[in-house]
Amino acid sequence: MILVTGATGNIGSALVKELRAFGVGPLMGLTRDTARAVFPEGVEAVEGDLTQTAWLKPALDGVRSLFLVSRMGSDADIIDAAGRAGVEHVVLVSSITVQTHPHLGPAGENLAVERLLKDSGMAWTILRPTQFASNALWWAGAIRRHEAVHVPYADVGLPTIHPADIASVARTALTGSGHRARTYALTGPETVTARQQVGALSAALGREVPFAGISRQEAHGRMAGFLGDEAADAVLDLTGGDVNEELTMVRDTVSRITGAPGRTFRQWASENVSAFR
Repeated sequence: MILVTGATGNIGSALVKELRAFGVGPLMGLTRDTARAVFPEGVEAVEGDLTQTAWLKPALDGVRSLFLVSRMGSDADIIDAAGRAGVEHVVLVSSITVQTHPHLGPAGENLAVERLLKDSGMAWTILRPTQFASNALWWAGAIRRHEAVHVPYADVGLPTIHPADIASVARTALTGSGHRARTYALTGPETVTARQQVGALSAALGREVPFAGISRQEAHGRMAGFLGDEAADAVLDLTGGDVNEELTMVRDTVSRITGAPGRTFRQWASENVSAFR
C-alpha cells in the first residue's frame, strides 16, 4: 500500500494521477476533506490532518510506502509514527536550498527533517526540488484583475520546475529499484526569469499582462505580511538577492530518472491558464 500525503496539492495530485496511470495500487490519498477531494478511480481517499497526531496511526495502517512533503505537520511525529506502523520506504520532498543555501532558516529545517528520516531505520529517498513553477500562482489575483505583476529581480533566471516532474520522479522512486538511500536535486530543463514567466502567461492568456520591476525593500514589505520577515528575506535571497551557481544550475535528473524530458514553464502556464483568467 502506498500513501500519498498532500494528495490534493500541486505535487500530490499529479503523483496520484501518475501512479494510477501506471497501474500502481493499492493506493491511498491523504486529504483534510474527503468530501471535496477528487481522485482517479481506484484511489482510496483517507481523511486526515498531519498537524493532528491522532490521525497518524489510522492513516498509516497497512502502508508500506509513504510520499511525504516536509513540514505539513510535526515531521518528527510523522516519521516516528510511520516507523512504528511498519512503513518500509519514505520518499521525502525537501528543498534544493539544503545544498545551495544551508545558512537560511527554512533550509536548516529541511535538513533536520532529512536527518530524522535517515536515522529512522526506514528506507528513504530524498527529493530536493528548486523553485516551483506553481509559485506563479502568487500573481493570479493581480492578473485576473488585469493589474500589473510587481516583481523584484525581474531578470534573474532560475531553473524552475514543473510540480508534475517532481511527481514523476517520486513515482519512479516509489515503484522502481535503485532509488533507496539516494538524494536527488531536481530542476526544470531551462532557466526562466520572472519577466519571461509573465510573458509565457501573457501568451497563454492571449493578452498582455502588465509587468513592473520593484525594489527588494518594496517586495519585502508586500511579502512580510503573510510570510513573516525571515521567510520573506529567504524568498528574496533565493529569487535573486543571493543566487549562486549551485542554485541556477540546470540538472538533467528528471529526464535521467524518468526517461522523459523535463516540462517547461511554458507548458505549466498553458496547463494552468484558467487560474489566471
